[in-house]
Amino acid sequence: MSDRIVIYQKPTCSKCRATLSLLKERGEEFESINYYKTPLTAERMRELIQKLDIPVRDLLRKDEPSAGNLSAATDDEIIKAMVENPDLIQRPIVVRGSKARLCRPPENVMELLK
Repeated sequence: MSDRIVIYQKPTCSKCRATLSLLKERGEEFESINYYKTPLTAERMRELIQKLDIPVRDLLRKDEPSAGNLSAATDDEIIKAMVENPDLIQRPIVVRGSKARLCRPPENVMELLK
């Protein structure tokens, strides 16, 4: 697989740092996007969810206080909330080509490196 690797992350997140370390240890070239400095759009969120091949709710950090308000929300409402409040997004998300993985645990990134 020769597709470029992109990691969507938050620098203070321990899982993000561990995933970055795994990529560096393997000598992989990648682009790192801090989605707090470069916010994700609703369209990009939909693309990531499609590549992750998971339900929208699986990308929602349910332990965040503001997530409680989303229990009856539609997928579009959840995506809008995640765009407006990036703390609601599970992280890190690593993309390679047409596939993506939620790297919780960080070792999930290895599935994209085969």
